[in-house]
Amino acid sequence: MAGKTAIVTGSGRGIGRAIAIELAQRGAQVAVNFFRRRESAEETAAVITAAGGRAIVVKANVGQLDGLQTLVQETVKAFGGVDIFIANAASGVLRPAVEQDERTWDWTMNINARSLLFGARAVAPFMQAQGWGRIIGITSIGSTRVLPEYAMVGISKAAIEAAVRYLAVELAPTGIVCNAISPGVVETEALDFFPSRDQILAEGLRRTPAGRFVQPEEVARLVAFLCSDDARMIMGQVITIDGGYALLA
Repeated sequence: MAGKTAIVTGSGRGIGRAIAIELAQRGAQVAVNFFRRRESAEETAAVITAAGGRAIVVKANVGQLDGLQTLVQETVKAFGGVDIFIANAASGVLRPAVEQDERTWDWTMNINARSLLFGARAVAPFMQAQGWGRIIGITSIGSTRVLPEYAMVGISKAAIEAAVRYLAVELAPTGIVCNAISPGVVETEALDFFPSRDQILAEGLRRTPAGRFVQPEEVARLVAFLCSDDARMIMGQVITIDGGYALLA
């Protein structure tokens, strides 16, 4: 990936951080994005630069169109273009579907799903100009299965998967490859927001045939593979990496 430029949204911590570091280790220049926790994003960038890579830190709310525009503009200003766009940022209000309201709908859908679609729109011209690009969304099993307290996030993840399919078909003729990755239970700080965190971890471990949780670095390596030319004929797919979690009835 030498000479490539990647944007990884929500890359201050967790899976996003692992993806940013992995792509940088393979030679990519990386825009590390955050909205609320600059210190975490700076730590991600510091790891990259300490290893000899190049990174910038960009504060932007990717749920807003002007935030996406800022992120892309700052990346292009620093590195000259965008080759890889990883829509990793995620948020949501964890409560039953019938307890959601218009505000929580807009917040969750905008950050999780709209950021992918309109992020793709913003970066596509740079990718099309050179006939090469990779767009990847991070989804979850909650897009197709019902999980406690996960209604709004699950709906947004289903939207990500649908958007990836449409983008894949529309952008393939221009050399842009679009896919999604669905990790299983990954023990990151994101789980701390779940009221039933301990139950999720215990049940997740019990249900995973591999006997352990997926690590953020394993998700990152899958992202790197999908960004490679070896994966250029994988298009519009949702690739599951969960240690077999979703296989059990």
